Amino acid sequence: MKFFVDTADTNDIAELASTGLLDGVTTNPSLIAKSGRDFMEVTKEICGLTDGPVSAEVVALDHATMMKEAEILRKIADNVCIKVPLTIDGLKTCKALTSEGTMVNVTLCFSANQALLAAKAGATFISPFVGRHDDNGFDGMQLIDDIRLIYDNYAFETEILVASVRHPIHLLESAKIGADVATMPPAVIKSLFKHILTDKGIEGFLADWAKTGQSIG
Repeated sequence: MKFFVDTADTNDIAELASTGLLDGVTTNPSLIAKSGRDFMEVTKEICGLTDGPVSAEVVALDHATMMKEAEILRKIADNVCIKVPLTIDGLKTCKALTSEGTMVNVTLCFSANQALLAAKAGATFISPFVGRHDDNGFDGMQLIDDIRLIYDNYAFETEILVASVRHPIHLLESAKIGADVATMPPAVIKSLFKHILTDKGIEGFLADWAKTGQSIG
């Protein structure tokens, strides 16, 4: 399973990249705005921090303008992945871009039928939002399960990129279902390291070592 980080904070991205666990980055207009930095500048910097896909989102809603924006964005770096919304115009743009060899992440997916449409349009990634799905009384994990089944039935190559991951259980269940990618805020990725028994074990080892009065090196 690939781990993407969902942020525009380059310090967090650099820190996670140094662990060797980071496979890509997702951004959106809200995250860019939160960074307080120039959109093109921060996207370029992010692309230099990872060899994996960096999702940069168009903000237009019509196909023609989406294509113009995508043309600008994909010149930033070879690992830019154009992010488009799951609308008719978004899927038109997806089909056009993937036909030219450009990676496309189709975002804001909330149904398996939408995911099927995106795969037929040639999407590189489909981003179902499990946290937001749960927030509105639906089962986010069932959505991932349904998409996995449909994609396997027809051997679609579109990768399931689980988005709106709120906690480690979302990641665990997605991995058990067989999702290809999960994109998570930095805090969620860091929480995966934590376990009370690991902390207690380290504490015990250090206490026992201190009793020996020895040092390494």
